[in-house]
Amino acid sequence: MIMQAGIGSMILGLPGRRKAYAMTERSERNTSDMNVVKLQDTGKALVNPDMGWTMHFYSNIISNYGSKLEPSDTLDDFPGLSTVYLRVPWSFLEPREGWFNWSLLDTPAQRWISKGKKIAMRISCSESWMRYATPEWVEQAGAKGYDFTPGKGVVEDGIYWEPDYGDPVFLEKLENFLAAMAQRYDGNENVAFIDIGSYGVWGEGHTHASTKLEYSDDVKKKHIDLHCKYFRNTLLCISDDYVGPSAPGRNFPVSDYALSKGVTLRDDSIMVQPPPRSWYHDEMAQEFWPHFPVILEHEHYGGSLNRGAWDKSLFLESVEDYHASYMSIHWWPRILLNENRDVIDKINLRMGYRLQLREAFWPRSVRLGEPFTIKTKWANAGVAPCYPGGYMAITIKDDKGGIVSVHVDGKFNMRDLEVGPENQAQVRALTYTFSIAPLFVDGPRSFSRATRPGNYDLYVSVGLRDGTPKIALPHEGDDGRRRYKLGKIEVLERA
Repeated sequence: MIMQAGIGSMILGLPGRRKAYAMTERSERNTSDMNVVKLQDTGKALVNPDMGWTMHFYSNIISNYGSKLEPSDTLDDFPGLSTVYLRVPWSFLEPREGWFNWSLLDTPAQRWISKGKKIAMRISCSESWMRYATPEWVEQAGAKGYDFTPGKGVVEDGIYWEPDYGDPVFLEKLENFLAAMAQRYDGNENVAFIDIGSYGVWGEGHTHASTKLEYSDDVKKKHIDLHCKYFRNTLLCISDDYVGPSAPGRNFPVSDYALSKGVTLRDDSIMVQPPPRSWYHDEMAQEFWPHFPVILEHEHYGGSLNRGAWDKSLFLESVEDYHASYMSIHWWPRILLNENRDVIDKINLRMGYRLQLREAFWPRSVRLGEPFTIKTKWANAGVAPCYPGGYMAITIKDDKGGIVSVHVDGKFNMRDLEVGPENQAQVRALTYTFSIAPLFVDGPRSFSRATRPGNYDLYVSVGLRDGTPKIALPHEGDDGRRRYKLGKIEVLERA
């Protein structure tokens, strides 16, 4: 099919242009030969790339929190769940040097991958509940480390062991492990993100609950560099605690360095403490969210409740303050859902991006081969950009659901829709001009035609430049492939 395409766009809100567009809109509403559709947001949770709820299947201790789920239970009832999160100690994956237990990750991962979901991972090197999160054979190979007891720091008879994070033997063995892990998972389309979890107790980038030893920014940068060396095609993130658990501010050498390497931010500290110390690094997140999805993890729900730190309004506020794209399910998932369903539904309306087609205008009938224009109004009602991007496609189908004609506006990327406060998203008007199935002429008497005249259904979608839908929209009329029916169009014979 040959297309004649063009685009015009403007942000509604500029005084002169808004008036001009409104006049056109009124004119078209009064013209019987135009279809005018005003779409409503259904309010449903969306599962889209680079956003969603992350369910802690393993939370350091592998019995938390997926152990009570049947192998067939993938929490399909949790609205907006997009990712299963697997956080385990290094020693569980490489109990002997060069011998890997990847099944620990792959088994739960495949349950969610089979449902079209993704996984995320963190591999830790220090835990406060087991002696060797870093494999014991690393110490036996000569890596320097420290015995510690939580709350006391380094003590001679400490029951747990933490490596010296700058020790060359430790870093050598860690690099070998990361190389093996990257060979398996880097660039894997089923992996949403990987934490840089090799530094700090629980992989959180701090030592205040372990040895209490301080390390230089150069050591922390080595851990960033090692991950970036091997994970070149998968989103990486660091914990906010790399800069200090409660250090306020927007710019720090380590976080700025991570950002410069294409690493995003994760805050593991939402509602650990009661207000007003519910979180510390929303200001730092302002450096990251315009470029990469920001990830939030709230405290273990039960622990937060017991300390009086849990607050539903703050739960929602954290998403707004951080412009968060991901939020954890950090407890027994259905308990968290059942006791917080109201605020979870509210978060789903704002977390990540939410592309809304507000209105669409197109002719009731068009002729084969003759250009015509579709006018649309779009907004992003979420707190974050549509990081994967996407392009509007118009698909025309017959009454059997067969695809008759596909046309893609490849000029405007939905990533460029502006982010605004709740209910204040800027609306962008887009026009797209194309023609359906011109005649293909070969000589004065020979021609062929790709499309026949008839009455067809018109669908809209957002995705790749080739017309493949990728982004779910909050509208009715989904054909099961993320195309949304707008209405009818009559295709007439060429004049």
